[in-house]
Amino acid sequence: MTAPTAEAQPTLVLSPEHEDFRDSLRGFLERHAPESAVRAAMATGAHDGALWSRLSEELGLPGLTIPERLDGAGYGPLDAVPAFEELGRALAPVPYFETVALGASALLESGDEETAPAHLRWIASGEATATLAWTGPDGRSVAVEATPSHGGHVLHGQASFVPGGAKANLLIVAARLDGRIALFATFGDSAALTRAPMRSLDELRPLAALAFDGTPAALLGDPAGGELALSRTLDRARAALAAEQVGGAGKLLELAVAYAKDRVQFGRPIGSYQAIKHRCADMLCALESARALAYYANWAAAEAPDELPAAASAAKVACSDAYAYIAQETIEVHGGIGFTWEHPAHLYFKRAHSSRVLLGTPAEQRARFADVAG
Repeated sequence: MTAPTAEAQPTLVLSPEHEDFRDSLRGFLERHAPESAVRAAMATGAHDGALWSRLSEELGLPGLTIPERLDGAGYGPLDAVPAFEELGRALAPVPYFETVALGASALLESGDEETAPAHLRWIASGEATATLAWTGPDGRSVAVEATPSHGGHVLHGQASFVPGGAKANLLIVAARLDGRIALFATFGDSAALTRAPMRSLDELRPLAALAFDGTPAALLGDPAGGELALSRTLDRARAALAAEQVGGAGKLLELAVAYAKDRVQFGRPIGSYQAIKHRCADMLCALESARALAYYANWAAAEAPDELPAAASAAKVACSDAYAYIAQETIEVHGGIGFTWEHPAHLYFKRAHSSRVLLGTPAEQRARFADVAG
């Protein structure tokens, strides 16, 4: 990550190299993550292990934002935007957001040089999936306590609404240590950890409740900087989630426009009627406005850390609202078929509304934006 320069300007469009990467990944996902594979994963509640392996071994996606010295590709948050967009567009049943935007980001932001490097290499190899546990049963505050034990630390308490928490190999946990929030790493197979799936609107992004009962954990970095590291991790994750939301919303707009061209009513394609034209135009305006903020937030994550809190909250609001709006409009453009189980619109509708509350609701992020931008 480089410090912003006087000439640094927000990037609201991607480079030709980014677009080539996008095209390559889109083609890969169309071949290996079709709707049938997405529905199969949804039915079983499990991620597609074969797809994850191919994304890791053939494309190196888990290590995209991990430094080269830790066996990653060494790219920044903006370079990962096409990956999040395309995975969101395909609703790919893999724990990429959890592992990269939450787990790996927390390890990087912790500044730890003792434990984190080995975990980051494990993630970059594709062998490990990871996530971040940061809220208790109330969905807001940290409810896990850490205490020193035998030269290390143990965790007690509960964490809820943990994305991918039931299956992740590596858990980064926000816990209170001597009254301060610090980050800790522990393993998902610990005997002193109980993991239980939680019911979720979006079956493709499962949530879990974790109960820590003397769970051994390694402190990451300086506890004095734990709260800032957590805050920056969540902002990076909001920026990544915004890109994912843009990808899903873009796919919905494609579906709506294609149907409006093909569906004939009263001897004319329904897209020729002004009411449908206006709906599609309004969806496009919402999408492009959201896209600009998503790109700006990911640019800020790499180039302007002082701007990241406001940029991440703004992107979270805009992209959440746009995705939910476009999901609703797409269903209405499709008419009766849009409400059926067989049509994919409901899969995106679920993702839109689950993502809307993940990492803070739009109302919460508007209030936060007023605080940090003021």
